Amino acid sequence: MADPSRPVTGYPAPNHNGNGYAANPPPSGTAYPYAAPAPPSDPYHYSNNPYYQQNYQPDNYSARRATFLRRVFAFVIALVVILGTITLIVWLVLRPELPEFRVDSSSVSNLTFSNNSLVSFTSEVRLTVRNPNKKMTLSYDQIDAYFYYQSSSLAETNVSPFSQGTKSDTPLTANFAAANSFVSSSAVNEINNERNKGNVGFNLRMVSRVEFEAKAWRTRRRFLKVFCGDLSVGFPSNGTTGTLTGGPKKCRVGV
Repeated sequence: MADPSRPVTGYPAPNHNGNGYAANPPPSGTAYPYAAPAPPSDPYHYSNNPYYQQNYQPDNYSARRATFLRRVFAFVIALVVILGTITLIVWLVLRPELPEFRVDSSSVSNLTFSNNSLVSFTSEVRLTVRNPNKKMTLSYDQIDAYFYYQSSSLAETNVSPFSQGTKSDTPLTANFAAANSFVSSSAVNEINNERNKGNVGFNLRMVSRVEFEAKAWRTRRRFLKVFCGDLSVGFPSNGTTGTLTGGPKKCRVGV
């Protein structure tokens, strides 16, 4: 019968030190005692993984789309800069200025009230419009004029369109007529009180479309707003007809 303590042929004899571990373990830092390939430096094996090679494709569409958007964005910025530069150069060369409006005379005739809230009168307002530009002509159309007392509209009319050359003055006349137009009783009382004192302050508002033009260059039509305030019309005692006092009045102009 074979001795059970005898080692089996072909295996190294065990060398125990009494605790179940080998008496002479391999030194620290030595290679793994069994033959095995070293782990790859790339843990995901992308370069050698056949599934990755067959199924992964670069997203060329997204790259092309991003490049296209960048080019569009750059084009828009360049276009804005170019247009802004051209506009600035044109403005520096032409120096466009707003026209000037001045009321030379104003008259109110046959100012009467009935039923304490109905007003009737005729009025003529003469103005001078000046184009101060040296290189630009002006064209006006759709000119609307409004005759006010404080914030109460009394009458309105239209003025014929006209054009102006450079550094020129144009006379303008606005004729108003009101026949039993309704106004508030408070406005009627205030007009009568001022008329009894000798002067009534009226306001003139005008709105027009204007175009600036210099040879081949022209602007889009803009709305021009004109306000001529405190047109003091003098009335004789108990009179119904009055004229502008205090000389010509300069108007405020804006767009």
